[in-house]
Amino acid sequence: MNLFYIIFAAVVIIMAAGIWIFFNYKPKKQKKTDSLFTDALNAMLRADKHKAIRLLKDIVKQDSGHVDAYLQLGSILRSDDPQRALKIHQMLTVRPNLDQNIQIEIYKSLAMDYEAIGNLKKSKREAEQILIIDKQNQWALSFLLNLGEKIKDWDYAEDKAKRLQKITGNHDNEELAKFLIFRSEEKIKRNEFTAAESLLNNAIKQAPEFGLPYKYLGEIRMANRDLVKAVECWEKFVNLSPENSHKVFDNIESALFDLGRYSEVEKFYRKVLVNDPTNIAGSLRLANVLNEKGEDQAAIKLVEGIINNGDPKISILLMKLKLSLSIQTPTELGHQIDDILNQIENIDD
Repeated sequence: MNLFYIIFAAVVIIMAAGIWIFFNYKPKKQKKTDSLFTDALNAMLRADKHKAIRLLKDIVKQDSGHVDAYLQLGSILRSDDPQRALKIHQMLTVRPNLDQNIQIEIYKSLAMDYEAIGNLKKSKREAEQILIIDKQNQWALSFLLNLGEKIKDWDYAEDKAKRLQKITGNHDNEELAKFLIFRSEEKIKRNEFTAAESLLNNAIKQAPEFGLPYKYLGEIRMANRDLVKAVECWEKFVNLSPENSHKVFDNIESALFDLGRYSEVEKFYRKVLVNDPTNIAGSLRLANVLNEKGEDQAAIKLVEGIINNGDPKISILLMKLKLSLSIQTPTELGHQIDDILNQIENIDD
């Protein structure tokens, strides 16, 4: 009888040990794949794409359930082979019992895959799946905002921008006003000037310090041959958006010429430089005006000021050469040409 209990106890102990080992023992394979995944991530950080791909392929061969490895592998392949990346990520959608975070990462990958392929409709569909899981997902809202702008669905893009701003608390009236401007551009192309002007005025009310509406208001005024008002609008644009002032220089010169006020062009560019002394486009335009008036030395001085401030671009060096043709010796002009050639060599290097 005692022997029976001893044998029975031994069997129970062995079974218990087996069960414990089954549920608690971590196989070396898991430890190895975790280490490989870390190595793959490090390779990605070092931009060693080939090594990362090799390591990730090793991981999925050893552990077909390693979803993160599949996600990263597809992401790396996307730039060169988006169709292959798509197939990898599509295979993950049939996996059972995936937690929500993994599902979101899969939908992210699919959205970017379809975008890379050029199928924006399906890209939009996949990103919207994320919002079904997480209505406040900032990545999805930002992605869909950019997608809405690409397909020129301004209502859709504006909705995503508003939702994103509400979540982040970063209220940007200029960003919202730009959707009114985008709509106005389409109206202008169809010569629907009254509707376009209404949208632009609403944009100004929404963001009074936003310069862009005035650019398009100027274009409407010019189309209606109200050149005085057009110039006023463009000057307002230049004051509010000095970094983009060059976009209206041609229109302003043309309007002032048609008005018989071309002599005011110099005054306009000097005002631009008072408000924005580093405005290179304004300096070059003023140099051209001075050159036309025969004031070559003053024009060259302006251009040399740009060069001395550390911006010796080829276009600026060529401008100086052009201005110098009538007042400098062949030797001096030769030195300028050498400077231009040196600049070209630096670009080639």
